[in-house]
Amino acid sequence: MLKNVRVLGHFEKPLFLELCKHMVFLQFQQGEYVFRPGQPDSSIYVVQDGKLELCLTGTDGKENVVKEVYPGDSVHSLLSILDVITGHQKPYRTVSARAAEVSTVLRLPVEAFLSIFEKYPESLVRVVQIIMVRLQRVTVLALHNYLGLTNELFSHEMHPSRLPPQSPHPTRTSPVRHGKRFGSLTVPEEHREAAVKGETPGRMSAYRLSNSQCVQKSLRSDFDMAYERGRISVSAEESNTPPTYTRVNEVPSGIYLYPEEEPVVDNLFTPVSNRSSAALFEEGQKEVLKLMRIEDPSLLNGRVTLHHAKAGGVLARQGDQDVSLHFVLSGCLHVYQRMIGKQEDVCLFVTHPGEMVGQLAVLTGEPLIFTIKAVRDCTYLKISKSEFYEIMREQPSVVLSAAHTVAIRMSPFVRQMDFAIDWMAVEAGRALYRYSSDCTYIVLNGRLRSVIRKANGKKELVGEYGRGELIGVVEALTKQPRATTVHAVRDTELVKLPEGTLNNIKRRYPQVVTRLIHLLGQKILGNLQQGRGPFSGNADVTNPASNLSTVAVLPVCDEVPINAFNLELSHALSAIGPTLLLTSDIIRERLGASALDSIHEYRLSGWLAQQEDINRIVLYQTDNSMTPWTQRCIRQADCILIVGLGDQEPTLGELEQMLENTAVRALKQLILLHREDGPGPSRTVEWLNMRSWCSGHLHLKCPRRVFSRRSPSKLREVYEKVFEKTADRHSDFSRLARVLTGNSIALVLGGGGARGCSHVGVIKAMEEAGIPIDIVGGTSIGSFIGALYAEERSAVRTKQRAREWSKAMNSVFKTVLDLTYPITSMFSGSAFNTSIYKVFQDKQIEDLWLPYFNVTTDITASAMRVHQDGCVWRYVRASASYTPYLPPLCDPKDGHLLVDGCYVNNVPADIARNTGARTVIAIDVGSQDETDLCNYGDCLSGWWLLWKRINPWAEKVKVPDMAEIQSRLAYVSCVRQLEVVKKSAYCEYIRPPIDRFKTMDFGKFDEIYDVGYQHGKLVFTGWARGDIIENMLKDHRSADYNDSKRTDSYTCPGADFTDLAEIVSRIEPVQSYLAAEGK
Repeated sequence: MLKNVRVLGHFEKPLFLELCKHMVFLQFQQGEYVFRPGQPDSSIYVVQDGKLELCLTGTDGKENVVKEVYPGDSVHSLLSILDVITGHQKPYRTVSARAAEVSTVLRLPVEAFLSIFEKYPESLVRVVQIIMVRLQRVTVLALHNYLGLTNELFSHEMHPSRLPPQSPHPTRTSPVRHGKRFGSLTVPEEHREAAVKGETPGRMSAYRLSNSQCVQKSLRSDFDMAYERGRISVSAEESNTPPTYTRVNEVPSGIYLYPEEEPVVDNLFTPVSNRSSAALFEEGQKEVLKLMRIEDPSLLNGRVTLHHAKAGGVLARQGDQDVSLHFVLSGCLHVYQRMIGKQEDVCLFVTHPGEMVGQLAVLTGEPLIFTIKAVRDCTYLKISKSEFYEIMREQPSVVLSAAHTVAIRMSPFVRQMDFAIDWMAVEAGRALYRYSSDCTYIVLNGRLRSVIRKANGKKELVGEYGRGELIGVVEALTKQPRATTVHAVRDTELVKLPEGTLNNIKRRYPQVVTRLIHLLGQKILGNLQQGRGPFSGNADVTNPASNLSTVAVLPVCDEVPINAFNLELSHALSAIGPTLLLTSDIIRERLGASALDSIHEYRLSGWLAQQEDINRIVLYQTDNSMTPWTQRCIRQADCILIVGLGDQEPTLGELEQMLENTAVRALKQLILLHREDGPGPSRTVEWLNMRSWCSGHLHLKCPRRVFSRRSPSKLREVYEKVFEKTADRHSDFSRLARVLTGNSIALVLGGGGARGCSHVGVIKAMEEAGIPIDIVGGTSIGSFIGALYAEERSAVRTKQRAREWSKAMNSVFKTVLDLTYPITSMFSGSAFNTSIYKVFQDKQIEDLWLPYFNVTTDITASAMRVHQDGCVWRYVRASASYTPYLPPLCDPKDGHLLVDGCYVNNVPADIARNTGARTVIAIDVGSQDETDLCNYGDCLSGWWLLWKRINPWAEKVKVPDMAEIQSRLAYVSCVRQLEVVKKSAYCEYIRPPIDRFKTMDFGKFDEIYDVGYQHGKLVFTGWARGDIIENMLKDHRSADYNDSKRTDSYTCPGADFTDLAEIVSRIEPVQSYLAAEGK
């Protein structure tokens, strides 16, 4: 039960058992207070049974319930825990807790931590880091990003007199003296340079990362993990030699370094001009020693630089990653934060002489959450993040002083919210909430799935949610009951914002209501328009793969070249964002031979969760058997790729059979590999029929190097060279990478008879413009051209086959022979069937290279039908069955009558969007109706119309005849759908100038093709100049981040509130997404 307190969940079993010795069981009657204002705030309370109410006392003296605490939940403030650890314990001021019913509560005094830190001093830094990251990522960012609060979160007045006094004796919270180290540490020069630049060695290649020199024979210490959590590049090796430090002086002009023998001046804060900078530097160092409680003055030698900033200078910007500590000597530094949704900055607080800024980001390794400016001339000392961690390694208690200076900056309001806002974990398979919950949740890491139970008892997928997404806000704000049930697909961490807490914030800061209205509007409108707003979320009803963080790769058999496949996929993914490939060998190499043992379960979980934060995608390569590592891969995965060989007999692998017997809720995709010079896909249906649990499949044509047999060393050499080149955006591995990251590009081809021949020309222009196509869909003639391209993946071959078919369609003799008695249709459809069958033979949709769909109108059920499997020629024929010329086609699956899809959705861009595309390029070749019709009054005479038509001197009038009226009625829903698509943010609409051609002008194929090609070239040239193509190929999460970084966000790519998942540590010098500075 205590493990539910996230800060306690960090401890290894021996430490945790040590804490349990201090637990006390307490019984409370209904209405009895567990604690109230004035009592010491020095304990963690966990409800065993019953229910507690957490209350805040308002300015009017009334108590408002902000949270109800149920069994398993806890009441505590991490800032209060920090206060006790740092020796600054305070009483409760406005927070109280009472028993809503008879309750049993576990009480853990925070003083127990002190004895733990004396026995295990290296855990001190990690615990403080957890508290700081929680403060930044859960409390501060939730209140700022989601509720729009800024200067309400910080104390505005804080002067040196409020700083903690220097203790003449080592305190109990300074367990390690300056002479003691936790093990040797070597920081290679190239790594330190990378850290200064805000990068990590190996950022360019996941493969190089997996073969870095950071090899260690045993699990790293807590401090090493904290060191990595701060995003400091480090390589630790077992050695008995003293550690060496290589410093890179990142010293711009205007920085002065002075020898220690310079004279000292007594009055520190007199103007700089009145005494030497050397004396100022010396006295500043002494003040830093006092503020940080550094016992050995030599720890600052060579690690502090003196800076002079001119008025108006910016020392660090919001979102910066390479952050340092700034200690003000003279002047002052103003700290600003960008207001959410506005181009305005608000001053949070002023850092006066004797105060420090930047500690929060240095401790957490997160991006800076504000901008630091010198409004007037200022002199300050600077300690880089890497140097601070060197000091902290020598004397871990320094972290307490740094953390305390952060805590006293927080406003009383933030301390109240630290009690009220929960940081919770949900195990895989567990329900986050059912239909009666009233809380709002933010995903920190992991994955959730929302389902709804229909009246017939069947469950239907509503959506999936990844890190940074908001859940339940609509129901919470509108006071509506939950419409869905949300379960954890895998172990997930979340922020929980109770309804009472939200109401309390609204009462205290009414401006939050405006923000909530904006957020609610974006959420609702985003769902309606499928737009991409910062809070609309990435969860797509039919595209759960839109926000993946982890992917497990599982081979069907030993013959699958799984190593080469993963390296190839890593290469493709690295073009989209930072990618990390993990195997059992890499884990043992980096974390030690015992890293996968159950005793290190929590530490490994924390490290893996941290990798999700700093990488766009983490690839987990399973072993060939169900080892503990394979089980870990499956447990960590948002999506599982089952990789087989397309030219082998369809079979079910042993690992898959074991997978089927376990309750794995992650998405599963079948990937079939094909040789570059081998035959095309076939028998895919048999592969899929064996795997009812697979939600989709992809065919990949692999380069020869994937199938060539090489030793591991040779394979490494080959891919070292591959990673030096940029991935080909048109390769199948790049297509898979875009699918996994939610960046697919779809091509949708509309119906329009012979005018559809222009589709081929536009496709040719797309190829020349370098625009990849990942999904193809269409209606009527668009379904035919789309199927051709999905099979060939070449505009040249598509043109050849489409031209041959057009010639056959232009045959008058075959057309006449197909005439029949016109009861249902004018033609029997036999000749049309034969022409399409000759093109596709018995090809199945599942065997096409590209994912493909087409649209038909089901006149039996009066509904639109989308076909993604089955016989190609039949559904192309059905999608092009234009009435009254051709009869409906009987669906071989259910016997329903299918006709042309143009009646319901002639340009199905919305369908492509729902199948997983982020960008849809829609080409419309349909006929356009005349809108300038005659206003003839209240009645109409047919004789008058006839006279207007036969009289050559009469003025012509535009009035539709009966056939045209029926046609327009048939297309009403289609026209409305097209207008919605044209206005949508995800769709790029193209209409070639083909109006002069008629529906049956198949004999003019080359002319129509040229019109499409020339128009496509013109359009795509304009796109290239306007960066449309470049933006199309950008990662949607990174793009969102870059856009928001210029305005109001400073979190990691993925959402406006991101992942806290890795809170427990950072062991590895992985590529830095953002590195941080804070407060």
